[in-house]
Amino acid sequence: MSDTDNQPIGVDLLHNPLLNHGTAFTEEEREQFKLRGLLPPRIFSQERQVQRSLENYRKKPSDMEKYIYLIGLEDRNETLFYRLVMDNLEDMMPIIYTPTVGKACQEYAHIFRRPRGLYISAEDKGRVAEVVANWPHDDVEVIVVTDGERILGLGDLGVNGMGIPVGKLSLYTACAGINPARTLPITLDVGTENEKLLNDPLYIGLPQRRLRGAEYDALIDEFMTAVTERYPNVMVQFEDFANLNAFRLLNKYRNAYCTFNDDIQGTAAVTLAGIYSSLRLTGGKLSEQKLLFLGAGEAGIGIADLIVSAMMDEGLSEAEAKHRCWFVDSRGLVESTRTDLAEHKLPYAHEFA
Repeated sequence: MSDTDNQPIGVDLLHNPLLNHGTAFTEEEREQFKLRGLLPPRIFSQERQVQRSLENYRKKPSDMEKYIYLIGLEDRNETLFYRLVMDNLEDMMPIIYTPTVGKACQEYAHIFRRPRGLYISAEDKGRVAEVVANWPHDDVEVIVVTDGERILGLGDLGVNGMGIPVGKLSLYTACAGINPARTLPITLDVGTENEKLLNDPLYIGLPQRRLRGAEYDALIDEFMTAVTERYPNVMVQFEDFANLNAFRLLNKYRNAYCTFNDDIQGTAAVTLAGIYSSLRLTGGKLSEQKLLFLGAGEAGIGIADLIVSAMMDEGLSEAEAKHRCWFVDSRGLVESTRTDLAEHKLPYAHEFA
């Protein structure tokens, strides 16, 4: 089914989305890779393929239908998919990622057509390395992983959250030029607390309550060991984990692995950059500002932590910098007399007279 260089040929090549060029295969390529007769005889340039794909995309009556069309194209011909997206990034970014990906995650089990990425479940405990070994590519550089517990602002979507790592890595390729063969979206299926999903006969994840405590931690440890042993230079990005795990896992792994939490650290970096840009217009130093945050979750606390570090670079002590950051959560001002605060909020629970 393939030649001596392990290059897929014939139908195998047409079914390989990373290598398939569809009707853009040249006469020489069709002869070399035994494609003659497996494609319509007329050869189309990539520009013509984009024209056809864009025409079909624009005929779709809703954003969800556009999402399904683009994911289907990615499953068939990644070269064409990325050319189409890169040429129409402003229009298609909100389709392949937020906000449309949120709706897609809610319906993921019902629009499921072809698996993308790697699924590691609670049932794989003790053999996670075997599961990771099933991934066909040996040079993965970036992994985006979720356990689906806090998908965007939508809550616990379990395995349906796979749309997030798939979409995020698509943007990494389209916007940053990372080879898609070197990216790996992963969902950790540790169950769900979403009653609707638990009662949905078409839900594609384990229909059970979430793994918690020591068992959960052991699975995450096994996962981190397995992926970094196979891919020693990989960067593991945690995405859309709930607060009770996100901060804890970041603190646990940040000095042991090349790892990153996008909700905590990525949002913070972009926000701080925006504040610096604003200060160039308004004048003044960051360390002179007092900031009020609406919401005290992963993003808010992550932003504050980075701002505190930046203020310390300008000469403030850690205590002084933290006292310039105040939070309001769903129950009011975060301050020192409250007894209902989660651990990640305590460093910003200041005295308030």
